[in-house]
Amino acid sequence: MHALVAFFDDEADKRVRDLQKRVGAKHKYPPHLTYAVASTIGPKVRKELREDLERLWMPDLYLHTLSTFSTSENVLMLAAVVDTELLAVHSAIHDVLASKVKNPSAYYLPGNWVPHCTLVHDVDDEAMKAAFAAVFPVEPIRAKVREVSIVDTQTGEIDVLKKASTAPR
Repeated sequence: MHALVAFFDDEADKRVRDLQKRVGAKHKYPPHLTYAVASTIGPKVRKELREDLERLWMPDLYLHTLSTFSTSENVLMLAAVVDTELLAVHSAIHDVLASKVKNPSAYYLPGNWVPHCTLVHDVDDEAMKAAFAAVFPVEPIRAKVREVSIVDTQTGEIDVLKKASTAPR
């Protein structure tokens, strides 16, 4: 699987890792927000994404709401505040990906996407309650985007598409 993700600046990264440590989570990748997932995001599409991302300013992410996904694998997350800038970037990314990637995940498509950073996942109900209690209440985190990358979840390879914007904040 390939995931298109935004990794955070050092301060936000540390704050999320501290929360993950408090709930006993261990993650293979640094804290991030996922824009899209597909079985394959190939070289031609990556080139288009790089070009498109160069024209976009990546807005700061406000990880503001402690929440859960209660699906087959429980997820405790920090949901991002959804604003027009974040939706515009998400939409622009999916305009490039449309009909060009294999097996896109419906969870990340426009209209379905819940932008978030996972704190812990795949835990039973009791562990979920304990994790929530361990971090509640959570101070909001302003995360600046350090880079946008494709993560290959099979090999662990990270292909950087864009480094942080130098636009004024």
